[in-house]
Amino acid sequence: MDDVRLANLAHLRRARDLVDREYARPLDVPAMARRALMSPGHFSRAFRAAYGETPYSYLMTRRVERSMALLRGGMSVTDACMTVGCTSLGSFSSRFTELVGMTPSAYRAQEHSAVAAVPACVAKVHTRPTRDRPTTM
Repeated sequence: MDDVRLANLAHLRRARDLVDREYARPLDVPAMARRALMSPGHFSRAFRAAYGETPYSYLMTRRVERSMALLRGGMSVTDACMTVGCTSLGSFSSRFTELVGMTPSAYRAQEHSAVAAVPACVAKVHTRPTRDRPTTM
């Protein structure tokens, strides 16, 4: 039984890596499930059990995370939305607000010099959006 779980985890990692690399492409659960060599339903259940969120939620978190960096760099909200692969500005803004705790426009307008003052790997950890805690930088 443990071998099956380990094999599933390796397949799930492939799908998660796909999202991490290709977040800006049109991705849906069936495409992710194909990468994991699973049916969409089984994949969704296994992904949630392994990572604590649905595949779509993980994808949107990666997109919001990348858009935060683009907004800190001065890109417009609309351009950041489209650059990270979102097609609906309203849905993007809603998810961004849910994860970050403020609208994309408000985030863009903030001072971000503290993020620029630390190494990128540290900034990434502290600015990563999660449902559990607000962004700290």
